[in-house]
Amino acid sequence: MKTKAKGTRREHKSKLLLEAAGYEVIRAAGSHGVWDLWGISSTDIVLVQVKSRDLPYGAEREAMEAFQVPPNCRKLVHRWKDGEKLPDVIEL
Repeated sequence: MKTKAKGTRREHKSKLLLEAAGYEVIRAAGSHGVWDLWGISSTDIVLVQVKSRDLPYGAEREAMEAFQVPPNCRKLVHRWKDGEKLPDVIEL
């Protein structure tokens, strides 16, 4: 499977997980911004970067950590490993 298609499929899987947890989710991957998904619930906001293999590092990681958010917002990485049914969830 091509890398782009694999990434898109995993973004959609993460989106479904967030929706099942009660979030309204916006998929912003096409914008080439820092975050792939923005989830909004009645109590908090989650920003999610979806990865298919490696965790973000270097400039990408620095941009994620420097991104200013309100106190009720969490910054997450969903890392999907091949063959796994759920992602590793890392909070920054």
